[in-house]
Amino acid sequence: MERPSWDDYFLKISKVVADRSSCLRNKVGAVIVKDKDIISTGYNGSPQYQKNCLEIGFCYRNKNNIPSGTQLERCRAVGSHAESNAISLAARNGHSTSDSTIYITGHSVVCNQCKALIANANIKRVVLLTPKNELFEFIPSRDWTVHSVDE
Repeated sequence: MERPSWDDYFLKISKVVADRSSCLRNKVGAVIVKDKDIISTGYNGSPQYQKNCLEIGFCYRNKNNIPSGTQLERCRAVGSHAESNAISLAARNGHSTSDSTIYITGHSVVCNQCKALIANANIKRVVLLTPKNELFEFIPSRDWTVHSVDE
């Protein structure tokens, strides 16, 4: 039996983290790693102190036929994506994200808000495994230098 690479190992962990998601539409997990140590995890769901879709029993966006990637402000998890939750948890627990890697599973793209948070948290590498098992690596300082409105 062959051992998984570090990237495969942390991506598998991010899939388990995604299982904690309270989103009925999409389960996303994120793991922030520095020097091969996990410093934080996050999953998508409602902000702390607010009811989530599982508790309420429905997804507002599904109920109102809101297409994925649009009207994000009408989502209970707005601002509480897996990436932002992992960054917030690291900050809350006093762990620097500078020069770290974030591993993400469960969606096909990193939204612009999370790209900004990742860049501002000085996370140096992003590894994304999509639901179609496509693997992408991003270096924010190289790959995210142009804002989407300027593309």
